[in-house]
Amino acid sequence: MTSVNSDALNALNGPGGAVATTAVALEQVIQLCELNKWIDQRPVLRRISLEVPRGQFTALLGANGAGKSTLLRILATLLKPSSGQAFLFSQPLGRDTPSLRARIGLVSHQSMLYRDLSARENLEFFGKLYGVADPRQRASQLLGAVGLLDRADDAVGGFSRGMAQRVSIARALVHDPELIFADEPFAGLDAPSTRAVEVLLGRLHQLGKTVVLVNHDIEQTLRLVQRVIVLHKGAVAMDQPAGAVSGGRILELVSAG
Repeated sequence: MTSVNSDALNALNGPGGAVATTAVALEQVIQLCELNKWIDQRPVLRRISLEVPRGQFTALLGANGAGKSTLLRILATLLKPSSGQAFLFSQPLGRDTPSLRARIGLVSHQSMLYRDLSARENLEFFGKLYGVADPRQRASQLLGAVGLLDRADDAVGGFSRGMAQRVSIARALVHDPELIFADEPFAGLDAPSTRAVEVLLGRLHQLGKTVVLVNHDIEQTLRLVQRVIVLHKGAVAMDQPAGAVSGGRILELVSAG
């Protein structure tokens, strides 16, 4: 498998991008207050209140059905909350959604790529959707950063799961978003591909991006992130710095009935 190109990783931050300063890092990129979500008359999220500052690498953990992906979909403007307040970049969700989406990148276990198009064609297509000034140049920059420039003109349908996931990360970054949501990005990856995606997410954090990760592997998560939020039955059961909690304690909360 082609490895991530460490010399090209600065392209992940976009043209002219810069690492966030200490002063800017104090800005709260995400602000939630008493957020609730009901689906089919069932409470999925219950009174979620939290803030995420600019530049932080945060994890959302929890058992299946705890509400992780629902919360991520709300934050990514793909789902509306039932009640409560939610702000991204100090703007309320539900207002001026296109401008908010332009500042967000979403990586999922589903690639959201067109299998019949080449890696380059996929990135150029999404670049044009977001109004990127030079989509072809941006596609080449990102494919170099994820170690796939030599496969740029091959159809994505012929890629391995790990290669497709790296193109998916490049797709999420084509418009140089400030906030990255990663929903189970390691699902189905082999060990080398998992490591490549870990490197990419870590580099995004180093470049000053705000990253929110949903993941099921507790030990892996603790290696990557700064902060851990555990959801249990739709409510926040833990919110701690990653270095202050053990995998065993998190597992207890995740496994609780």
